Amino acid sequence: MSRPKHYSPEIRRFLVSALYHEARARGIPMTVLTNELLAASLQNSLGWKKAEEAMRVKEAAARCTA
Repeated sequence: MSRPKHYSPEIRRFLVSALYHEARARGIPMTVLTNELLAASLQNSLGWKKAEEAMRVKEAAARCTA
């Protein structure tokens, strides 16, 4: 079996449960809720800015090799 290409952190069981119940209450998938919460929390942070730059570099490299 091949190794995953991206780091996938383990989320505490209680948080998964809270996400599940909140997503059900809002009538949206857990992934949508998780993405919304993380984006709202991280936007304008140093990590967000570094990730944006890393994605731009990766996309530019892909255009050059295409």
